[in-house]
Amino acid sequence: MKKAIVTGASSGIGQAIALDLAGAGYSVVASGRDTERLDALAGTQAGIFPLAADLATEDGCRRLVEDAMAQLGSLDLLVNNAGIYRRGSAAETSEDDWQATLAINLDAPFRLSRDCLPFLLKTRGAIINIASDWGLQAGKRAAAYCASKGGLVLLTRAMAMDHAHQGVRINAVCPGDVDTPMLVEDGARDGMSHAAALAHCNAESPTGRVTHPEEVAALVRFLASEEARQVTGAAIPIDGGNTA
Repeated sequence: MKKAIVTGASSGIGQAIALDLAGAGYSVVASGRDTERLDALAGTQAGIFPLAADLATEDGCRRLVEDAMAQLGSLDLLVNNAGIYRRGSAAETSEDDWQATLAINLDAPFRLSRDCLPFLLKTRGAIINIASDWGLQAGKRAAAYCASKGGLVLLTRAMAMDHAHQGVRINAVCPGDVDTPMLVEDGARDGMSHAAALAHCNAESPTGRVTHPEEVAALVRFLASEEARQVTGAAIPIDGGNTA
């Protein structure tokens, strides 16, 4: 049985990834900040073990890895999915918002990857970073978010080059708009309901709709599989053609 850690698993893409991997036979440590949602998630699918964590600090990341390894014993896959979005141009972005965004979106994946690598080297495992299509091209009023996700894409590629010869594969998945609570929250800032925000994003997509979390999860599972054993250092958009 393969073992995985998934961060940001209490909702949205992370929840879908945890459910998909557990359904495929993985034992999954599902990490997040909302303990009630994590417990509910664990109750819906065998093989999911909830573990609350604060990834904003080096100590919080270290504790997550220690606690996860105590639960799992070995590790085949790390999915760095936890992320936050603070809207604003550079001129509008406060120091606190800048630091908070980088702490979760870039510092935490670096720290967790660094701390998990000794275990992944033993299993010739994989790291999958959930970046964004805004890590491949710019978006308006998202300076901190774009910088953090762009950094995550290059961190992915750098680590892939460093560890390819050791059998550890490292890739990034770059979603566009996904029907998640983050999309709803962003729409609410503009006074839009969930339905209105979804309709707006659907209209802007070349395919006529946003991506579903389950579609991102399926791509993650493929990249973690033996079928993708020659794929490393990739940053794969799943955005309905937005970055075509």
